[in-house]
Formats: sequence, structure tokens, C-alpha cells
Amino acid sequence: MPDKRELDKNAKVKKEKKRLEKVFKLLDGNKLTTVRSLINTAAYIAVTLEELQEIINAEGYISEYKNGANQWGKKQSEAVEIYIALTRNQSTIIKQLVDLAPPEKRKDSKLEALRRE
Repeated sequence: MPDKRELDKNAKVKKEKKRLEKVFKLLDGNKLTTVRSLINTAAYIAVTLEELQEIINAEGYISEYKNGANQWGKKQSEAVEIYIALTRNQSTIIKQLVDLAPPEKRKDSKLEALRRE
């Protein structure tokens, strides 16, 4: 049985998917199929990045390690490494989604409406 944290994450991912799907609801069928997989991935990454931010804020950016008997050092934490990789992936996905997004429908200004009359 999934724990509460997994349910919360799934609910957040679902909410993010719905938000993104509203933007792309006017696409034709072929593009929509491509966009759905990108939306699923983008939503998951967005929620995961939020979780990683919380971990990084709580534990910090640097972790200590022991290499051998007397050799100690500091390095970038694993959460930061994953965060950086996911941020790069998210940037790529967002760029693809923006390229596929339908043009925004703009409301006519009052001046344009008067010109057409």
C-alpha cells in the first residue's frame, strides 16, 4: 500500500498535468499524442524538483564523505546533483512544449473592434 507521501506526490503530479493539459487542449491529435508524454514527464519532474528543494534546504548543499581510513572531504550533495540533472531535463522538455504550444488567442482591443465595424 502506498504511503501518504506517495499519494501526495501523485496528487501533485496529477494537478500539474491538468494545468499543462489546459495549455495544449487545442492541438490536433498527432501533436497531442506527442505532447502528452512530455506533459507527464514535465509534471513528474516539477514535483520532484520541489521535493528536492525541500531536502536541499533541510540538509544543505554540501555533504561530507570518508574515503579510506583517514581521508575526509566535502562534495556536492546527491540531492543537488539530481536537482541539477532534472533541471536540465526540465528545461529541454519545456522548450519542446513551448515549440509545440498553440498560439495564444488574443482578445481584440477596442480599437481593433472599431476598425472592423
